[in-house]
Amino acid sequence: MSSNPNYRLPSPALDADRATLLALKDLSDFTPVNPAHSAQSLSALEAALTRAEAAELRAQKALAAARDVTIAAAWEFHNALLGAKAQVIAQYGNDSRAVQAIGLKKRSERKRPARRRAAPVS
Repeated sequence: MSSNPNYRLPSPALDADRATLLALKDLSDFTPVNPAHSAQSLSALEAALTRAEAAELRAQKALAAARDVTIAAAWEFHNALLGAKAQVIAQYGNDSRAVQAIGLKKRSERKRPARRRAAPVS
């Protein structure tokens, strides 16, 4: 008997278990001492596994849909905020305190580009 670890069983192992269950169902004289190992009990456990896998798949699809809605809402908010920043610049000017208040640099605080010296020709 294996322990009850916290990691997912690999797909090939589950496929092999399902194939073994099908083979056990075909054995008409199989009568285990432990009733938990009977074909009917194992079929019920396999059905519970199938339902759990279906529920997990539904939850994954719901998560993906919710993630898409969140991403779309974030982009809509971001683009609207960029428009609002542009409106602040248009209304108050490039060198106003309002521009600084929304987190942008005032025009007078920007570093002026320096001229490049020509490289001496040797």
